[in-house]
Amino acid sequence: MKIAVVLSACALFAQEKQSVVVTGAYEPIPLEESERAVRAIAARPLIPLSASVIDFLHLDPSLDLRGRAPNGVQSGLSIRGGSFGQTLVLWNGFRLNSVQTSNLSMDLPIPLEAISQVEVLKGSGSTLYGSDATAGVLNVITTVPETTEVKLRAGLGNFGTQQQHASVAFRGRGLAQQFTFARDFSTGFMPNRDYRNLSVASQTSYRRTSILLGLNDRPFGAEQFYGNFNSWERTKSWFAGIRQGIGERTEASFAYRRHTDLFVLYRDRPQVYTNRHIVETYQGALRRSDPFVAGGRLHYGAEVIGDRIDSNNLGQHSRARSAFYAAYDVRALKRFSLTIGLRDEIYRNFSHQWNPSIGAGYWLSSRAKLRASVSRAFRLPTYTDLFYRDPANEGNPLLRPERAWSIEGGLDLGPVGVTVFQRREKDGIDFVRTSPTAIWRATNFQALNFTGVEAHWRRTIARVHRVELAYTGLNGAQSVLNGLQSKYVFNYPRHSGVASWQAAFGDGWIARSRLGALERFGRSPYAVWDVFASWQKHRVRPYLQLANLTSTRYEEFVGIRMPGRSFVGGIEIRR
Repeated sequence: MKIAVVLSACALFAQEKQSVVVTGAYEPIPLEESERAVRAIAARPLIPLSASVIDFLHLDPSLDLRGRAPNGVQSGLSIRGGSFGQTLVLWNGFRLNSVQTSNLSMDLPIPLEAISQVEVLKGSGSTLYGSDATAGVLNVITTVPETTEVKLRAGLGNFGTQQQHASVAFRGRGLAQQFTFARDFSTGFMPNRDYRNLSVASQTSYRRTSILLGLNDRPFGAEQFYGNFNSWERTKSWFAGIRQGIGERTEASFAYRRHTDLFVLYRDRPQVYTNRHIVETYQGALRRSDPFVAGGRLHYGAEVIGDRIDSNNLGQHSRARSAFYAAYDVRALKRFSLTIGLRDEIYRNFSHQWNPSIGAGYWLSSRAKLRASVSRAFRLPTYTDLFYRDPANEGNPLLRPERAWSIEGGLDLGPVGVTVFQRREKDGIDFVRTSPTAIWRATNFQALNFTGVEAHWRRTIARVHRVELAYTGLNGAQSVLNGLQSKYVFNYPRHSGVASWQAAFGDGWIARSRLGALERFGRSPYAVWDVFASWQKHRVRPYLQLANLTSTRYEEFVGIRMPGRSFVGGIEIRR
């Protein structure tokens, strides 16, 4: 039995130790060589212990995943106190952000079973990715399994919850294919809070060619989501992307995304107020890396990004932009590393944004490393920021692009890491109002600074227990509000901590527990405790998911209740 325990633990923790980071770097590098604060979470060992990708993001206190309902329904990701629009969301390096509104950027067409790793760059990433990467970057990485396999998963829970997931993978000579499907359904923990998440994805790899296809469909009750209305909404997205290697050093890629949004202000009276939005986005890139002086490498490339919207509320608009970048990277393992980059992004009427960055790392010893970076970022307003109007919100067509400088320094010392950071924004965008009875109006803040500290301790005990304690503290210069109320920016966590444990024990059992506590700006602190367990032996594998065990009453958005204690139990079948 002891041997079984050790083998299960190795399977649970091996990927975390071997994580290779590509987010924020111009080519794959080991995680310990990054000059930036990057979190890489190996997803496949955690899939039996998770309900959705949201559970991965809850493991880091610097990631504030604010939801209006469970399982990522109408949620947004904030990194280090940034707005949702300041977080760039990627799928294998392809952009998924919605130019309609940042509230839709987490509509991921990626079933849980397709995910192999989740990588998060904390801090500016505009030198590599351009607009939207102001506070950080989330990159959801999918790869086909190494073997041919079939997995089926089904579960039931309270609040009328159902789970049906499937994954079929094929591995042949030179060809690999994975098809994944996920349907998560709930009748809701209160009236008009029902939802149905459907995601379907396909990934094909043949030699140097990779093809991604995805579909996401989300109808949901939106009670109180956007004011005192019994609203309803349905969002759908289609995604197709191809990446082609050309020789050893060059890569070309192209992707297309179509997103639709049907919003009804009164679910029982749709004729009163209904919005229909259709957004199409395309992106193309050509990237190359060559050896350069002093043993370093030169990375350079070009990108084009275009989008258009057809909306009865926002109107018909389109915009396009292009970018060119170059970066020099040199590193000596366990000695030093240096990356210098510059990107020029050209948009409306030949306006442009220069986004430089520099990062350096130095190993004091084989276990201790100092690192520091400085980078500039920008964000173009979404179409909702510019043009949206409803009885509770009003956009501003005169908004200027956001600009920000990010500075950070850190020390990694074995299982302990500490990072101090600051983000200094100009023309930050948020919806504000003068009183609780006034409407929300989009505006630019002239100056907004966020200063914070991150600390973590991670350790594997007796080869079967993985324990992590992490804390993030943030302070925003709220004086810029001048008495105004902020809808998004000043809802950030001032203090946030996570204590997590995962283990493999007994005859095939694995389990995970997460306790997250946070205090939002101007609000009372609260804590949420989740527990997951699964038996990973033989072909039929039962699992149990327990969320918010203490039935804590909390709101991630003011006025929008989150559910109390919930559970899902089911089985997974593997062949």
